[in-house]
This record gives sequence, structure tokens and C-alpha cells, in this order.
Amino acid sequence: MVADTKPGPGAAGGVGPAIEGRTVVVVGVTGQVAEPVAMALAGANEVVGGARFRDAAARERLEAAGVRCVPIDLATGDVAGLPADADVVLNFAVVKSNKWTTDLDANVGGLADLMEHHRRAVAFLHCSSTAVYKPMGHHVFAEDDQLGDSHAVWPFLRTYSISKIAAEATARWAARRFDLPTTIARLSVPYGDGGGWPAIHLEMMLNGSPIPVHADAPSVYHPIHEDDIAAMLPGLLAVAGVPAVTVNWGGDDAVSIEEWCGYLAELTGLEATFAPTEDTLDSVQIDLTRMHELVGHTRVPWREGLERMVAARHPELLRVAGAVANADD
Repeated sequence: MVADTKPGPGAAGGVGPAIEGRTVVVVGVTGQVAEPVAMALAGANEVVGGARFRDAAARERLEAAGVRCVPIDLATGDVAGLPADADVVLNFAVVKSNKWTTDLDANVGGLADLMEHHRRAVAFLHCSSTAVYKPMGHHVFAEDDQLGDSHAVWPFLRTYSISKIAAEATARWAARRFDLPTTIARLSVPYGDGGGWPAIHLEMMLNGSPIPVHADAPSVYHPIHEDDIAAMLPGLLAVAGVPAVTVNWGGDDAVSIEEWCGYLAELTGLEATFAPTEDTLDSVQIDLTRMHELVGHTRVPWREGLERMVAARHPELLRVAGAVANADD
């Protein structure tokens, strides 16, 4: 169980105790990352999921798994339906309307409202993103490196990285203001049965569409499987502190888009074609030293994870089932 006393950075070096017998609030619960997390926790905890619930099918899946669903609206600060006495809060919410006022109100102001509402929690996890880092080619980013707008090249996500930077500042302020032990986890590329960027690339390959990659090749990230995301939550919560603890969060292996699409081609027989351009995201390779010291290592090898993703989403395409067993990692 998560400790009864408020934890701090002294829990380094392991994955932390299991989360059991607790009231856990998962915000943004209908999202790709949060939904499997909430379902994984529901068996041993009272899990309350907060979201707008515009997707009725997602709500039905969550409720069937034992998650109590509570409609909230971060843009207006309406979080009153969530239990204020929750032990643990996991914030995976992100609003991407592409409207500055809406997205800042929800992602920044809404986070302040959420942390105030849950100021008596044992620990608060704010899921940020490696999108906060300023594009710097093939630099390997540590947590104290320069931040900047990384999504200006994508007009359909123009508010994303700046909202994430502003939200981190809010999380740090609220941790001090409410004496709320907080971890800010900068997530790399999440993927799994529920989807993710590699799953989008698989669909593009299926449609015969070229995959944009940065002209300064290769485009390197740290894909992390949804199983590892769930498994590392206890450790991330165990190191929560005041001031907030910031940590890069990604899979142990640095893998390029070109490399993972090549492996998807090997698994499926589809062709991966690339369209080099300056108008896409740069590499964001991260230094995982702090994550390894505080939380531990990921356990799902990226090839295995991609094979499982294909098997779950397009089993008819998987022509090399079990190939990962012989892969040279």
C-alpha cells in the first residue's frame, strides 16, 4: 500500500509498494493512457474516473471494469464531484481544442483547481510530456534542460507544448501552496493495445500513406508500453515530494520512428515509406538516469510491445507471430 504518511524523495531505487485498498482518482480517464491505468487499479482499489465522458462507449468499458465515473470540466474548474478525501490522484487529462483560452484554462487553471480540491491527498501525479523540451536536434534531454515550444510545426497542436510547460509551473506552485507531495512525470511516447503513435503509423502503412519524419534523421524517442506505465505508478507516487519531483518517463530503449516502422513492416509485410520534412517534430531522446534511480527500469521490450500491439489491433496483419522471441535487443 501507499504509505499513510506523505512520501518524499527518499524512496529511490525501486518500483514502490503496490497501490491497494485506496481511493484513487484518475483524471482524463477516457484517454489512451489513463483508461488502462484505471482498469488495472480498479481490482484492488476504489477508482474514481474524472472526464467529460463524451465517449459513451469508453464510459461503459470503465464502469464494467469497476471504475466509478464522475463528469468534470477542468475548463470551468468543476471538479466538485470527485472525492476530496482521495488518497492518490493521477492527472492524465489534456485538452487539445487548439484554442488558447480554452486549453490554458483547462490544462493550467483546471490543474490548480484539481490540486486544491485534493490538497489532502497522500500523493499527486501530474503526467506531463517530453514535449516541454526546446527542439535541439539530437540532444539527449535531462530534466533541467531548456524548455520551449516544440509543437509550433504542428498547427493542429499549437497549444500543446506551451500548455504542458505552464501546467508544470502550476503543479510546482500548488505542491508548495497546499503541501501536496507531487511528481511531475514527463512522458515520452506511450503505446499499447489502446493505440499510440506507433499505432497511428501502422494505420498509415495500411493506407499506403508516407510517414513524416524529421529531415535531421533519425527521429528518436523512448516508446513506453502501457503495461510499464501502470507498473511504474507506485514508484512515481512513492517519490512524490514538496517541492515537486520532476522525472523523465519513457521506455529504456531509445528507438526511432524509422526503426519502429521498419519492425512493423517486418511483422506485417506492409511497406513503410517516409517523408522527410522540417515541418514535423524533432527527436526527443531523454536521459533516464533519474527515472532509473528513483523508480527503476521498464520491462516490456519495444519489439515485444509492438508485436502485442499489432496482435491486439490488427491480428490479420501479423505474419511473424513470435518473431520477437528471436529478436536481438
